Amino acid sequence: MNNRQHVENFVYFLEVERGVSPHTVLSYKRDLFKFSDFLSSRKKDITGAGREDIVDFMMALKDGGLSATSIARNLAALKTFWKFLVSEQIVPENPAALVETPRIWKNIPDVLNRDEVERLLAAPKARGWMGVRDRAILELMYATGLRVSEVAALRKTDINYEAGFVKCFGKGGKERVVPLGKMAAEALKRYMDTARKKADGEGAADGLFLSRFGKKMSRQSFWKMIKKYAVQAGITKHISPHTLRHSFATHLLEGGAELRGVQEMLGHSDISTTQLYTHVNKEKLKKVYDEYHPRA
Repeated sequence: MNNRQHVENFVYFLEVERGVSPHTVLSYKRDLFKFSDFLSSRKKDITGAGREDIVDFMMALKDGGLSATSIARNLAALKTFWKFLVSEQIVPENPAALVETPRIWKNIPDVLNRDEVERLLAAPKARGWMGVRDRAILELMYATGLRVSEVAALRKTDINYEAGFVKCFGKGGKERVVPLGKMAAEALKRYMDTARKKADGEGAADGLFLSRFGKKMSRQSFWKMIKKYAVQAGITKHISPHTLRHSFATHLLEGGAELRGVQEMLGHSDISTTQLYTHVNKEKLKKVYDEYHPRA
């Protein structure tokens, strides 16, 4: 069996037995094919690869200009892949387990300050139904910190206005419940009571956010929409749907929220991922200290 066939078997395992999301499966497949080709260039089989090969692969990615975050993602794919190979008794041990994850703390995400958030949320004009929809989307994303894929998959029945929460399905199909703020709930009610009825189309009755054609909005539509309003709001930072998620987490921690609670709301399986936002806070404090302390 060649290297790529081992990867294909792993991909089948993720899709069928683990129920991993298509987006994650595609990402794993791409990263593992890259490693497979790297080994083939060395005339090596995956079953005979060791820690040195993995480190060399990571260094090749670094030399190719890949960020520390992307390299860490490749390593995570390799670790999961080798766990599968060990469980299937294809290899006796997991050499990737001995490789340390590259430090990613310096790659601090862009975060909007409170004034920028207010300007962004106010950018959609409520004159047309799409403006009402877009305001509801932005309010929801900042209020809950949901991933764009999670927002795109929401159904009408996932919003509980009385209890004040949103139900969503995160990575690996894991269900979680996130509190919904008052202002976001009001924006959603306004959208549901007026704008959504005009967009409702055949075959999309259960989707929460619809396009002008009455179909579920795509992830790309959310990206374009947010970038458009960022320009209108005069925000010069690099912004994406994930920026609202970063801002949600950072503002909660700045307000005194516990790390574990934020971890649950974000749907992080590993708390070290959530700790990135405490690092953002420390960087901000350091800038304030350097700017104002007389002995800095």
